[in-house]
Amino acid sequence: MNITVIGTGYVGLVTGTCFSEMGNNVYCIDIDEEKIKSLKNGIMPIYEQHLESMVIKNHNKGNLIFTTELKKGLSKSDICFIAVGTPMASDGCADLSVVFQVAKNIGELMSHDLIIVTKSTVPVGTGDKIDKIIQKELDKRGVNYNFQMVSNPEFLKEGTAVEDSMRPDRVIIGSEDEKTINMMKELYAPYVKNHDRFIIMDIRSAEMSKYASNAMLATRISFMNEIANICEKVGADVNKVRLGVGSDKRIGYSFLYAGCGYGGSCFPKDVSALIKTGEIAGYSPKILNEVESVNNNQKVVLVNKIREKFGENLSNLSFSIWGLSFKPGTDDMREAPSVVIINELIKSGANIKAYDPKAREVAENIFKNNENIEFCNSKYDVLNDSNGLIIVTEWNEFKSPDFNEIHDRLKHKIIFDGRNQFDKELLDTLGFEYYQIGC
Repeated sequence: MNITVIGTGYVGLVTGTCFSEMGNNVYCIDIDEEKIKSLKNGIMPIYEQHLESMVIKNHNKGNLIFTTELKKGLSKSDICFIAVGTPMASDGCADLSVVFQVAKNIGELMSHDLIIVTKSTVPVGTGDKIDKIIQKELDKRGVNYNFQMVSNPEFLKEGTAVEDSMRPDRVIIGSEDEKTINMMKELYAPYVKNHDRFIIMDIRSAEMSKYASNAMLATRISFMNEIANICEKVGADVNKVRLGVGSDKRIGYSFLYAGCGYGGSCFPKDVSALIKTGEIAGYSPKILNEVESVNNNQKVVLVNKIREKFGENLSNLSFSIWGLSFKPGTDDMREAPSVVIINELIKSGANIKAYDPKAREVAENIFKNNENIEFCNSKYDVLNDSNGLIIVTEWNEFKSPDFNEIHDRLKHKIIFDGRNQFDKELLDTLGFEYYQIGC
């Protein structure tokens, strides 16, 4: 098929690249000329495993085209995906300004019948608004092209986005037009050997499915962090509690790890947007408000432990940070706990040395001109003369470190572990003070 994907962020770039991998001709559109130029030269705007090689291969083959010319893509395409960002606005709602501008542009430029798919995460009812915007522009032009709206939410996890795209758990198609549904099934057929993975529903239910999924996962994380905080008060071990809870087949182990809070581009903004959706409709979502509150508080749990150990004034103290991205496998630092932790420590007077395998460049931009933070090229170099090691992101290279090396380099043999990675009894025998979440 011939496809246009508007937006070359995480969702758009991964989606377009994976469609091209299956032999489709894909036009990836973005208004950022520098980004398009970089993509043509094989320079990625994000880090995502396997993505770079697939982009270069399919671009060189000619079936993955990067351009700023929306008209060119639309003129040659059967299906157009809207995959632009929907960031959190100042009031907590999803900012749909770019989505609506894209809809207007589609109405101004489309030159034949078209299937228009929202891949961006959008509140319930957005598909109807896009439909009206496009139709208004067509009416202005005096043309009568037929178009069908589809909601096809993405369920990509940063760090495994290519794998998730190529082997989806499910493909939700929000449409009530049989011909359109069949075309979407044909497009996704190479990814879905088991056709039971297609879930067909109306557009509004598809839009809600994405928000409900992310909110459920965020709720599990905040619930377990709440349990962890209770465990600390009563002398229980959340690591053992997790095993007891997760062994129940009705619950399972996924998203039951206690830690220093969730971040990223999805959970924070989607929980907030779903709260606002409920409020606008006249309902106050009490559970989701608490999910958000627990997560915000969880991001300072490690800071509180450090202050309890060293006092409120951390002047003349230096701390090492392992991990800056909000999760391993990505360089994304949006809403990352590391940002909150670093800012709080610096506010108390501390100096920071930080290391992350992929997110250094992003972090340097976030903390530019801040003299209280230094970025290092090695997880061991950050430890020199440090008063304590703080583990924020559970990258694989942090899971089995040389504890003798850590012991020799740290000024104070103290580890604050925001991901509960190590065996406390082992670290006790090695002479470390070891602080975890929920233990």
